[in-house]
Amino acid sequence: MKVILKQDVKKLGSKGDVAEVSSGYARNFLIPRDLAEEASSGNVKELKKMQQSQEKRFQKEIERAQKLSEKLSSGPVVVKTKAGDNGKLFGSVTSKDVADAIKDQLNIKIDKRKIDFSEPIKALGNYTFKVKVHPEVHGKVTVEVIAE
Repeated sequence: MKVILKQDVKKLGSKGDVAEVSSGYARNFLIPRDLAEEASSGNVKELKKMQQSQEKRFQKEIERAQKLSEKLSSGPVVVKTKAGDNGKLFGSVTSKDVADAIKDQLNIKIDKRKIDFSEPIKALGNYTFKVKVHPEVHGKVTVEVIAE
């Protein structure tokens, strides 16, 4: 018997898969627990329509993320901080400071955990970091640290 899985089932498949199982397993376990439904022609058509709409939505998200990535790389983000005469900072610039600067200057809200910071910035200058805009789209942001 063919069934469409409504949820992930261990050793059988993930949500949306069409699986071939014994009729007893389907009638006595999968269908009563709302883990699957019978794979009739109408249900299969509905599943295909749903998968197509999810694919369109996913493509729109990727396009939006690419535009956001381009906007991030358009120019440097300036972070002002206190520094000594030799260019060393009093403290450091963290990913939170960079995220706040991006929000103020570019009107883009980025989570500080999405900025790939290997270590805090402790000197004046220009730095480039990767930003995870989307699981499949990464952008680069240039940060210019200047003294107040």
